[in-house]
Amino acid sequence: MAVSALPESTRRRRAVFGAFVGTAIEWYDFFIFGMAAALVFGPLFFPSVDPLTGLLASFATFWVGFLARPLGGILFGHLGDRFGRKRVLVATLFLMGIGTTAIGLLPTYEQVGPLAPVLLVLLRAAQGLAVGGEWAGATLMATESGGSSSDRTKAGMWVQQGSPAGSILATLMFLMVGVLDDDAFFSWGWRVPFLLSAVLLAVGMWIRSRVEESNDFEQTKEHREVVNVPLVHVMRTSSVVVIFGTLASVLGIAAAFFQNTFLISWWTTELGNPREEILQLGFAMAVLQFIWQPISARIAGRWGRERVMIAGVLLSLAITAPYFMGILSGNIWFLGAMQAILVIGACAYYAMLSSFLSAAFQPNVRYTGVALANGLCAVAIGGSTPLIAQTVLGAFGPWGVAVFFALLCVATLVGIIGARGAIVRRTAREVEQEREPQTA
Repeated sequence: MAVSALPESTRRRRAVFGAFVGTAIEWYDFFIFGMAAALVFGPLFFPSVDPLTGLLASFATFWVGFLARPLGGILFGHLGDRFGRKRVLVATLFLMGIGTTAIGLLPTYEQVGPLAPVLLVLLRAAQGLAVGGEWAGATLMATESGGSSSDRTKAGMWVQQGSPAGSILATLMFLMVGVLDDDAFFSWGWRVPFLLSAVLLAVGMWIRSRVEESNDFEQTKEHREVVNVPLVHVMRTSSVVVIFGTLASVLGIAAAFFQNTFLISWWTTELGNPREEILQLGFAMAVLQFIWQPISARIAGRWGRERVMIAGVLLSLAITAPYFMGILSGNIWFLGAMQAILVIGACAYYAMLSSFLSAAFQPNVRYTGVALANGLCAVAIGGSTPLIAQTVLGAFGPWGVAVFFALLCVATLVGIIGARGAIVRRTAREVEQEREPQTA
């Protein structure tokens, strides 16, 4: 194994910081697409249909990015398990940044006709491929450079901090361009957040270039445990873990896009409330998430990671009815109070998700396993959440959507409990393997 000239603590800090910054940029890119899907893509790229159908088409385009995520997970997971985490993370960041910047340069339907939505879908797919490899790789780069289990949990939490950081930056950008009048906003204002991605890409690439390969992958190479086809190995040895990992990811993926995409659309269209106040609330909730997640990690260090995750999901389930009462009240302060409680619950769970999934898979197939579980969840429920919620709203009304949200929480609980059992069994096997040479 190559010996680094850097102290271990410096390597670890660079790994965690690089994972955080890169993930924040990737989520910024993903969140601005969701906000634009809720606010502008319908009339600009699907103007030939009625407004509701245009909104559904816009949400379907949003889903395309999630449909591509398992493909990105398989591709980049294979490369990451074979050749290392660092190279793959540079590639995913570059792909995401280029795709997002290009969206800001797209012509609209009025300018080039049906070619406009086709190009939008293709660039959205490129975003999905990138995120399919990014989140898992950043998780491993951070957690595999940690020391103790507690250190790895804290490192994984900083990967999760990329989500609120990206949301804060995305919301700030849309708040800034949101003060424009409608003509300016729809003609050029919405493009500004996408074009900013070019600057963020340059910063992220420089930071990622200074990160060294993770300890666990270096040890895997040293022990010659790298497998030729990680996907086949994962499905043969850990298919049940993939299923439970997929379920465990449900609320973490769905809740963000429920609030940052569907709720923005619902609040501003059907409920007829101002665009600025729901964006301001989203910004405030992202700040709360960024503050709360490190606190959750500290609590998990004392109470246990899985206990904190389960408690957080249970709180999210319990607050569902009051949360929807807040939405229907039209009172932004009431909604804000309920959403703050939801954030406290959901983000206590979300802060631990990356290290939790990382612990569920063996190091030599960990990239593929984590990316596959997260990507399958993204296809099944993440990107489809705004589309499903909008469809349920039209068919069953607001309380039908509330039931849908509650079911997301229940599925997540099942996944956490099932994956927890897999982690316990894998840990027991590793302990037994360590004892065998001593007793031989």
